[in-house]
Amino acid sequence: MIGGLLAGTVRLVAGGSVQWVEQLSDTRRYVYFANHSSHLDFLLLWSSLPPRTRVRTRPVAARDYWETGPARRYLSTKVFKAVLVDRTGARGGDDAGGGAREAIERMLAVLEADDSLILFPEGTRGTGERLAPFKSGLYHLCRRHAGLEAVPVHMENLNRILPKGRHIPVPMISRITFGRPMRLEDGESRAAFLERAREAIEDLKEL
Repeated sequence: MIGGLLAGTVRLVAGGSVQWVEQLSDTRRYVYFANHSSHLDFLLLWSSLPPRTRVRTRPVAARDYWETGPARRYLSTKVFKAVLVDRTGARGGDDAGGGAREAIERMLAVLEADDSLILFPEGTRGTGERLAPFKSGLYHLCRRHAGLEAVPVHMENLNRILPKGRHIPVPMISRITFGRPMRLEDGESRAAFLERAREAIEDLKEL
């Protein structure tokens, strides 16, 4: 009930219009990956999913933010059932330490349990104007989980609704576009896949 009320509130504040390039299955698992410019990003993306899909979709979120204070901790663990990771661990680079490997293993466990994920491959919030280079966590998930479909998502105006340094959202029209699922191709390198994924989000700006 709390999740449903929160989803409605977030959509009301963000005024989000939702566009689907292709109808997705509500029974399959996906990893939704999006641009990141606001703490509202995963809330709006999560809220924009159909209810049946939403309850089986878990965001990957920064532990240091969502474990600050009892309210955030309750929402992240009890409502969103977020996968909380250290910011460095969420990057998932090949040369990263045990924290990164542990983060990937925890995300893979979610997929094995037949739940979907929400991931922000930039690793941190940007300006909303340009996408930063992607960290390699998305690649490792697709490489380790055969056949995993990754859905690009472009989110517009979230950086204006709740910009960096602000805590009170400003009501404004936002737009969220879900693209076509993509997979890691046989023999595709990490760099090629991450650039293709980045371009998939960029392409959604024009729709």
